Amino acid sequence: MGPIALFDKSFLQALSVDESVWFDHFFYPNVCPLFYVETLADLTKTSAGRSGRDGADEVRIIADKTPTLSGAPCVHHRELALSNLMGQRIPMNGQIPMAGGRPVRSPDGKKGVVFDQSPEAKAFGRWQEGAFQEVEKQFAHDWRQMLTELDLPAVANRIKALGIDSKLCKTVDDAHAIAIKLVRERSKPHEQMALLFAFLDVPREYHTDIIRRWSIDQYRPLADYAPYAAHVLCVELFFQIALGANLISAERASNRVDIAYLFYLPFSMVFVSGDRLHRLCARPFLKSTQDFVWAQDLKAELGRQNAEFGKFPVEEREKGLMKFARAPIGSEDDLLLKLWDRHTPGWRMQHAAPVPLSSESERKIVEQLGDLTSLPTDPTQVTGDGDGDVGPSELDQMAISRLVPKKKGSWWLLPKDLDDRKPNAPGSST
Repeated sequence: MGPIALFDKSFLQALSVDESVWFDHFFYPNVCPLFYVETLADLTKTSAGRSGRDGADEVRIIADKTPTLSGAPCVHHRELALSNLMGQRIPMNGQIPMAGGRPVRSPDGKKGVVFDQSPEAKAFGRWQEGAFQEVEKQFAHDWRQMLTELDLPAVANRIKALGIDSKLCKTVDDAHAIAIKLVRERSKPHEQMALLFAFLDVPREYHTDIIRRWSIDQYRPLADYAPYAAHVLCVELFFQIALGANLISAERASNRVDIAYLFYLPFSMVFVSGDRLHRLCARPFLKSTQDFVWAQDLKAELGRQNAEFGKFPVEEREKGLMKFARAPIGSEDDLLLKLWDRHTPGWRMQHAAPVPLSSESERKIVEQLGDLTSLPTDPTQVTGDGDGDVGPSELDQMAISRLVPKKKGSWWLLPKDLDDRKPNAPGSST
């Protein structure tokens, strides 16, 4: 498994299906809700464009390129921020927050969690067949509405009440510094929270409880009290300040949707995008351990990998990617290998001296995973990081179910003879 990578729609659209296979294989993609919002927005395109394709055609094409081998759908930023404000810890160490984990307990008492196939993954499977459910369109509409319908005069007044003057900003670094300073200090907590409520469209019934909890903690700086909620506020403030300073165009209506990808930076190691706004604005928010990668550069590198692995004998390729393409090919100066060296240290040693598994060992692992996923939900435990919950470090085992096609584009993802060896085996993996 490679680096955890946040990506935007523009990147996936730029890839061929074969290139998307290698992105899925050599990264662990963070499929964030904004990607779904942007994808489903194409359904509103009722007439064919220059390409001759209508909105449904575009969505099917994107669905064909969407990661299936690895990666995970990320929880929506509003849900994460609200949980954070109510006392839930949100890890911001590059891991992807996932919803829907089902706690289980094996007969020998081992604790585990099973992530069944996500609703998002099922949706993309349907979209590949051209089946679009109205509820999915409604969810995307609601999410996009939250991002695009904002009372700008009210926001401007609240920003002014915080003493922020956009005219003082000459660069995006200046805008970032002002936003960071605000969430790290104790001044004007009510004005800060009022802005966060407005940006997140927080239902009024939550306001009193959130403010009461913060007041009990003596209005500790938001960056300390609720770090993820503070990050969301910082991104929003940065955007409004940069707009006011004419560092970002106010004429492009999609800019607020695009900037929202930055909400998900804490859950990635690499951010891949072909959007100029992202290239301009992501850098101040990236940690020293993170990278921004321009989409065209990674596309070229994935194309190179595709060509190199295409030289392998047919018999090797038919074994499936997991067998014959365990690591990227190239020199240490190639982009993909640089990213692997930086974010997955130790992979070269593991690749140089792999530990082979016998057929019997593989069979036992598959059986154990099958037993785990078939266990009933254990009502006596709750997974998570809240009070009394079972945290990830306390789990003995975890399984993520995926529906994986045997072949995608030119490549066998699973062994070509899988059905021959196991007549009843579906094209899925756990």
